[in-house]
Amino acid sequence: MTTDDHVVFIVDDDARIREALSELLESHGIRAVAFGSAGEYVRADKPDLPSSLILDVELPDINGLDLQKQIADGDHPPIIFVTGHGDIPSSVRAIKDGAVDFLTKPFSDDDLMTAVRTGLAQDREARLERAEMAALLERYSVLTPRERDVLPLVISGLLNKQAAAELGISEVMLQIHRRNVMQKMGAASLADLVRMAEKLQIPITHSRRAGKGEP
Repeated sequence: MTTDDHVVFIVDDDARIREALSELLESHGIRAVAFGSAGEYVRADKPDLPSSLILDVELPDINGLDLQKQIADGDHPPIIFVTGHGDIPSSVRAIKDGAVDFLTKPFSDDDLMTAVRTGLAQDREARLERAEMAALLERYSVLTPRERDVLPLVISGLLNKQAAAELGISEVMLQIHRRNVMQKMGAASLADLVRMAEKLQIPITHSRRAGKGEP
């Protein structure tokens, strides 16, 4: 991990804390960008890199827990809360809403660095998942309307003849559409296609019925 492929944001209204945290992170080879208020952080242009956010609970413009709630619907960095006035309800709320950790000042350098590394790892994974989903949606978007009709029938496990009858088309035409779906989606197997459909939340609307036909 190099300082060019990640960043940790610090939001704390105490300049001494910001400086100390920045120095600690940079001593571990982690790039740090500090802000004195939530507003500064929200308005700032941020690099598109794996990141985590060290967030003070008591800020001059907004409570850190309220900020966590406001940005919950967006793609935000995993949050590590730090506070000089910790209490159990606040820590429970923070962790329940997805915070990596809730540290009470003074906290140990090791505890903070463990939380930061956990946050960076979580954000890397989340970014990978978002990229995979974007690629999957892109592939799905090139399916024709008929191929989109065929997809849920295929993942439901219907035989070709059953799926063809469901759509009122010939079995040969169904096989052509099925092959196109597999190719366009980049599915190496039916199981692979089923996993893709699950990520796309395409429902299985039919159950395989007993009958004769090809496997």
